[in-house]
Amino acid sequence: MSKKTIFKGSGVALITPMNPDGTVNYETLDELLEFQIENKTDAIVITGTTGEASTLSDKEHIDVIEHTVQKVNRRIPVIAGTGSNNTAHAIELSKQAEQVGADAVLLVTPYYNKASQEGLYLHFKACAEAISIPVILYNVPSRTGVNIMPLTYLRLSKIPNIVAVKEASGNFSQIAKTVSLCGDQLDVYSGNDDQITSALALGAKGVISVLANVVPEDTHQICQSYFNGDTVESDTLQLYYLELIENLFSDVNPIPVKQAMNFMGYNAGKCRLPLCDMDDVSKEKLLACMQRYELVEPKRKVGSVTVRRPQFSMMRRMIEH
Repeated sequence: MSKKTIFKGSGVALITPMNPDGTVNYETLDELLEFQIENKTDAIVITGTTGEASTLSDKEHIDVIEHTVQKVNRRIPVIAGTGSNNTAHAIELSKQAEQVGADAVLLVTPYYNKASQEGLYLHFKACAEAISIPVILYNVPSRTGVNIMPLTYLRLSKIPNIVAVKEASGNFSQIAKTVSLCGDQLDVYSGNDDQITSALALGAKGVISVLANVVPEDTHQICQSYFNGDTVESDTLQLYYLELIENLFSDVNPIPVKQAMNFMGYNAGKCRLPLCDMDDVSKEKLLACMQRYELVEPKRKVGSVTVRRPQFSMMRRMIEH
């Protein structure tokens, strides 16, 4: 029997906005959540890599999850990042996320420890068995130094509440092997914004996306068009946004996307150390890119006040007309 899919489409890997004093800016967080829901995002992924979870205290971490759950109020799923390189810590965060109402947790591969495949299996098994809500695994070897192999996915897929994986390895042979081995026992989500349509073609259920912070409706539509059988529109949107995606990853995530949200007029604030601001030249390049996509007003410069623009689907309107 197949497992229940948590969401299909675009799950935004949401930033955590900060006040000038470095505390979490809950007012802006509320604005961002409403912006996402109004513009068709299919799920909220909070306190993940893009949400700077590694620099949040445990109290902040759970407070942000709880606040998000209450604000979203079951309109779409809320998936809470609760991973750690300490299994006991990941279990505790996951238990607390479940207690405050998260619909699922996202567990990143333990980093720095460089666990074996057996160690990865035992880690994820222990975390999953400690809670009753669904678990999405997160494989991102470029950050963690460890890769979950397809046969390990197969073993993990037999655990009832391990239901999906965010695959950010970029290895399509591995993704194909995983889908072939696990079938409907393990959903796959693309973890790379420049590879959404390619992952969908291999059977992925969608994407967990950084791009969706900036253009939630069109990121949703990349997936929805594919599901509707309109692969031309899906591919066209994917290719159209490649330049923007490249600029959003021109520095370590989430530095550029947080700057992008500031350009759009949201008080996203700065990243916490050890992540630091982009230099002015890089900011200008990002701003110029966003102006070409009409995401901010033209002829603005770094440091100027920007005006928030309403979300729109410019490329899709071009396709339609």
